[in-house]
Amino acid sequence: MGTLKDQIARWNLSLKRGADFSSSAPETADVPEKAPVVQAPVASVPVAAKKNKESNGDPDYYSAKTKLHQKLLTRIDLNSIESLDADQLRNELGMLLTRLIEEEALPLNHQERSKLVTDLKNEILGLGPLEPLLADPDISEIMVNGYQNVYVEKKGCISLTDIRFSDDAHLMKIIDKIVSHVGRRIDESSPMVDARLPDGSRVNAIIPPLALDGPALTIRRFAVVPLQMHDLIEKKTLTPTMAELLSALVKVKCNIIISGGTGSGKTTLLNILSGYIPYNERIITIEDTAELQLQQDHVIRLETRPPNIENKGEVTMRALVKNSLRMRPDRIVLGEVRSSEVIDMLQAMNTGHDGSLTTIHANSPRDAIARLENLVGLGGINLPSKALRQLIASSVQFIIQVSRLSDGTRKITHIQEIIGMEGDVITTQDIFFFQRTGTNSDGSVQGVFKATGVRPRVYEKIRTFGLNLSEGIFDPDSKD
Repeated sequence: MGTLKDQIARWNLSLKRGADFSSSAPETADVPEKAPVVQAPVASVPVAAKKNKESNGDPDYYSAKTKLHQKLLTRIDLNSIESLDADQLRNELGMLLTRLIEEEALPLNHQERSKLVTDLKNEILGLGPLEPLLADPDISEIMVNGYQNVYVEKKGCISLTDIRFSDDAHLMKIIDKIVSHVGRRIDESSPMVDARLPDGSRVNAIIPPLALDGPALTIRRFAVVPLQMHDLIEKKTLTPTMAELLSALVKVKCNIIISGGTGSGKTTLLNILSGYIPYNERIITIEDTAELQLQQDHVIRLETRPPNIENKGEVTMRALVKNSLRMRPDRIVLGEVRSSEVIDMLQAMNTGHDGSLTTIHANSPRDAIARLENLVGLGGINLPSKALRQLIASSVQFIIQVSRLSDGTRKITHIQEIIGMEGDVITTQDIFFFQRTGTNSDGSVQGVFKATGVRPRVYEKIRTFGLNLSEGIFDPDSKD
């Protein structure tokens, strides 16, 4: 069919003749064959808040958008567009859409025409109505509750947007477009899926019959430029002295578990701490859905695989942990422990793979220890409770608790060291903690970070590695 530019020229000629472009396609005995079409979602539903074209609330705008979209799909050749780069393709589509608008003689001003062209290009080339949200760097989470309700989180606060999809089928096409990009599927036989966007953002989708009110899509955004420790200090997630200690713990190969609730920033902190791993070490990351953005060169990234449609071919986290031990790792970084792989992780930490990092869902450091015990039991491994606690106490050295507070801010509320066993109980000691003191009139949380005055047992190890911590770093009376 030639290039897209050639097609546009031919379509212009056919318009002058008053002919339909599809008539030039080869015909069967009864029905003419249509030109190849792009599998893209239909146009998005207008917002009914304000009846004006600019807000997409005008029925005329929506009608024109739907009509142009359907007409555009009949005039695109997949073979031609594959040869164009993204910018060139956007320009060519813009030219074609402008021609179609002129053909339909739509009563649109320049601003409305530009918006219509942009919306349709997003439908064809991107994720449709989600594109403006994905382009906003301040949005940390996108939550689609059915096709009519799209919420976003900005700076810790959740709000409803005026973004809409046309119907459940439209939302399903967007979901399928995301998950198929990473080689996964979602349908009635497999109605839940974890995936990721090209920028590393985490995606979860769940559809009927499990989701009663229609498909639900959640996108947890990751910054194009990964956050660094100084960003957390600026956001008052921790203090400089706490950051100094954490960097030293990673460098001296302490085994660390980052504990926290959903959305508390566990993965972000894990990614930042991994940046302190020396560049001459071999790192293996293991995740259910690849999210970590390690900056080192010598990194091998492993990802689990769900079963196929025949319920075969599944590769679990535990299988990957076992395999990683045969790959000569200096460090093993697990995205999250949530099942039987915890026993293999603990054994690896206890048998020469120091410096391992992982995250776990728990509301406090003590809960994190209890959850480790429960996960081992859920994996069908029968160990006496005392033996299991001894394994945990000898494997894990620090637990870092991260919390998302009521005002949306994230804080490292505990840096806690595991120091051993007393009888049947694992003993711990806080090195730093966050003390909440009140709430301001605007809802923001007041509080202070404090050192307990306890010097961690690894302090001498830190010194033997040639690292000198700041004077008075553990002094409870020091002001950071």
